[in-house]
Amino acid sequence: MRLPATFAALVLTQAALASTPEPTPGPVPAGNYTLDKAHTSLIFRVNHLGFSFFTARFTHIDADLKADPARFAASQLNVTIDPKSITSDNAPEGFLAMLSCKDWLEADKFPQMTFRSTRVEITAPNKLRVRGDLTLHGVTKPIVLDAKYNGGYAGHPMDPHARIGFSATARFKRSDFGVSAGIPAPGTTMGVGDEVEVVLETELTGPPLAGAVAPN
Repeated sequence: MRLPATFAALVLTQAALASTPEPTPGPVPAGNYTLDKAHTSLIFRVNHLGFSFFTARFTHIDADLKADPARFAASQLNVTIDPKSITSDNAPEGFLAMLSCKDWLEADKFPQMTFRSTRVEITAPNKLRVRGDLTLHGVTKPIVLDAKYNGGYAGHPMDPHARIGFSATARFKRSDFGVSAGIPAPGTTMGVGDEVEVVLETELTGPPLAGAVAPN
């Protein structure tokens, strides 16, 4: 039986990782970290008619993080998102273009969404509360990200840079940013909910491992 190419590649990657040495021991270094886009996803959910949560995502996202894993409270995070990169599963023809236009994201008029951290609080071991300013639809308002630090390493023979990973969630009202189309009348669910739930999974790469030689 011939395996699909993507599945075969996954099996080969797992086999290669299993046969390589463990990540380099030692503390994860402080420094500037940039987004590993291949291991990042940004999705959002809004209630639809009270029957389900419509789920979509943005595929063009970038970020930089100045961080010291030993002192996360001093971190600084900047995120940029292209609103035209919105996509969803099985979208009807013209639906995504509608979301990019007037009454929704107005991506031509507001071509960039941003998040800039203003404060990072340690709430528990490996748990962070990241306060910052979200600019969406030309409006800037404070929001909060609840984040979990999933760990990291100083480097690996197949990845000679520091790497760290996070999972994060946030909630805000889209009407606060001037996006009010389709919000249900009070006391009903007939429409698209005001509250937006955001889910972020991400990895970032940082300073090079001292003395490492990148694999060919």
